[in-house]
Amino acid sequence: MATPLITNDATVLGLLAIILGFVFYTNQSENASWKKFYKYVPALFLCYFLPSILNTAGIVDGANSSVYYVASRFLLPACLVLLTISVDLKGIIKLGPKALIMFLTGTLGIVVGGPIALLVVSALVPDLLGVNPEGIWRGMTTIAGSWIGGGANQSAMKEVFELSSYDVGGEIFSAMVTVDIFVANMWMAVLLILAGNAKRFDEKTGADTTAINALRKKVEDFEKKNARMPMLPDIMMICAIGFGVTGFAHLFADLITPWMIENFPEGKKLSFHSKFFWMIVSASAIGVSLSFTKLKKIETVGASKIASAFLYILIASIGLHMDITAIADTPVYFVIGIVWMLIHATLMLSVAKLIKAPLFYMAVGSQANVGGAASAPVVASAFHPSLAPVGVLLAVLGYAIGTFAAWFCGMILQSVAI
Repeated sequence: MATPLITNDATVLGLLAIILGFVFYTNQSENASWKKFYKYVPALFLCYFLPSILNTAGIVDGANSSVYYVASRFLLPACLVLLTISVDLKGIIKLGPKALIMFLTGTLGIVVGGPIALLVVSALVPDLLGVNPEGIWRGMTTIAGSWIGGGANQSAMKEVFELSSYDVGGEIFSAMVTVDIFVANMWMAVLLILAGNAKRFDEKTGADTTAINALRKKVEDFEKKNARMPMLPDIMMICAIGFGVTGFAHLFADLITPWMIENFPEGKKLSFHSKFFWMIVSASAIGVSLSFTKLKKIETVGASKIASAFLYILIASIGLHMDITAIADTPVYFVIGIVWMLIHATLMLSVAKLIKAPLFYMAVGSQANVGGAASAPVVASAFHPSLAPVGVLLAVLGYAIGTFAAWFCGMILQSVAI
C-alpha cells in the first residue's frame, strides 16, 4: 500500500474539523442551492461520507490513524455520559416493546442472512467453496460476531471456530474484516439518509410515533423552560463530568477485565473479557445514575450539544475507515456481505411494516446490531439527541447476546458449507 499523503494525526483531526465546519456552515446557509441540496442529502451523511473520500483517495490512511481510537475511547464515553445524564427513563419505557422487537429482528436477520447469502453466492460461483470451504464459513462467523455484538464478539468467533488453523497467512480474516467495515458503513450511510426522510416513511407505513414525539417534545420543552446562556464555569463543569466519568470508566475497565478473565473464563462469550465493553457499560450506567441527581441540570447549559460535537467527530473518524476501492481485491466476499446485509435490511423493513413500527425503531434496532455502541447513538441522534440513549441500551444488549447468536449462525454456516 502506498504511503498516504498525510500521516500526522493532528493534521487528520484538523481536516475532519474543517469538513465538519464546512458541512454545518453550508447547512445553515441561506443560499438557495445549499437549501435545495440539503433537502435531499442529510448533513449527517456528509459528515460521514466526505472523510471516506480522504481514505479512498489515499490522502489519509484511516486504518492506521489513531483519530478513531481517540474518538471511540475518550470522546465516545464522555458523549454517552452527557447524553444519558438527561435521559428520561420513563419516556423510554413508554416507547413500548416495538424497539426490542426490531432489535431482535435485526439479530435474526444476521443469523439467517449469512447462511442464505453463502448459499446464493456459492450457487452463482460454484468454485467459491471448493477453494477453502472451512476457512470461508469460519471467516463469516467473525462477521456475524461483529454485526451482532462488536469487535470483542468478532474476536471470540475467531477463537471459538479456530479460524487461524484454516487461514494460512490470515488472508481470509483480513478480507472478512474489510467486508465487515465496508458493508456495515455503507448500511449506516443508508440509515442516515433514511433518517432524513423519517416523517414521510412513517406516514406511508402508518407507524405510531406518538411516544417518540412525546419524548422528544418533553426534552425540547425542558430545554426551552430551563435553558440559559452557558458561562465558562458551566462548560468546565460539563467537561469535568464528561471526562471525569470517562477516566473512571477506563479505570473500572482496567480493574474488572483482568478479574473477569481470571475468575470467569466463560464470560468471554458475553464480551466480559473486553475492556471496551466494560468502559461503555460503566460510562452509560453512571450517566443514567446521574440523571437522578441535580447534575441533570447541566443539560440546561448545553451538555447534549457538546456531546453531539463529540459524536460528530466520532462520525467523521468512522468515515475514515471506508475505502470503496477495496471491493476490487476480494469481490466475491463483498458480494456475500452485500447479499447478507440485504437480507437483514429486507427482514427489518418487512417486520417494521408488519407491526407498524416507526423508522426510528428499525434504524436503531439495526445499527445496535451491526454497528454496536460506537454508532447506534449516531443513528439514534440523527432523529433527535434525546433518543441517543435508546441506541446505547440496545447496543449493550447486542454485546450480551452477540457471541451466542453468532455461534448459532456459525453452526448453520457449517452445515451449509458441508
